[in-house]
Amino acid sequence: MTNDSLLDLAAEAIASADALLIGAGAGMGVDSGLPDFRGDKGFWNAYPPYARLGLNFIDMANPRWFRQDPEMGWGFYGHRLNLYRQTPPHAGFGILRRWAARMPRGSFVYTSNVDSHFQRAGFPEDRVVEVHGAIEWLQCTRRACGRGLWSVDPVGPPVTVDETTMRAIPPLPACPACSALARPNVLMFGDAEWDEGRSWQQEVRFNQWRDGLAGARLVVVECGAGTAIPSVRRLCENVADAGGTPGHRRAPRKEVIADR
Repeated sequence: MTNDSLLDLAAEAIASADALLIGAGAGMGVDSGLPDFRGDKGFWNAYPPYARLGLNFIDMANPRWFRQDPEMGWGFYGHRLNLYRQTPPHAGFGILRRWAARMPRGSFVYTSNVDSHFQRAGFPEDRVVEVHGAIEWLQCTRRACGRGLWSVDPVGPPVTVDETTMRAIPPLPACPACSALARPNVLMFGDAEWDEGRSWQQEVRFNQWRDGLAGARLVVVECGAGTAIPSVRRLCENVADAGGTPGHRRAPRKEVIADR
């Protein structure tokens, strides 16, 4: 089957669908100009100071920094938060939003991205699952605090970063309840401290929506989701196999999905 035929098949599925599930991974942000951190070289091109220190993405996306060296941890996540806020979502978000608005049975976004760009592009907050959390939300590092999550102040950056060293300049974000150090509500590698409450509530709403789709023609559109951490890809495949749009076979992934 040619690429044109596959595109026609995809267009027909979207046009005839009653409901839309959008799955998105890191590749979705590349067209906005965001780095994808693919491999050590890609990460070090985005962040040369870490190349000099021999630290890769897995090293930096680790909760230990908030215990051992908070200025280092907030240097990485503070810079990313500032970058995500300064970068407008690309036009593809608007196309997906228009498709979603036409669906009589509604739509949902399931993403591993932590940049909140779907909400910035106009998707309703209650129709997005951020399976790895969101950098715009904070949690206390003192586990016994009980404060729960709170959103970052939308006015001004929460932390200043020295981009020559990639270290944050105090004061660092603090818990409004107990004044302990705050950290992003983002699932990091080896992260037993992540507060999953907000993401769990998003999953509950998503499952309620899915449960209400009996008899609906559901189409799944996957954008930029890879296999290294297959949270989004696995979900999209499971949903498609369980009940994608009747009458349409799933298009061959290797020809339709362009991983970033």
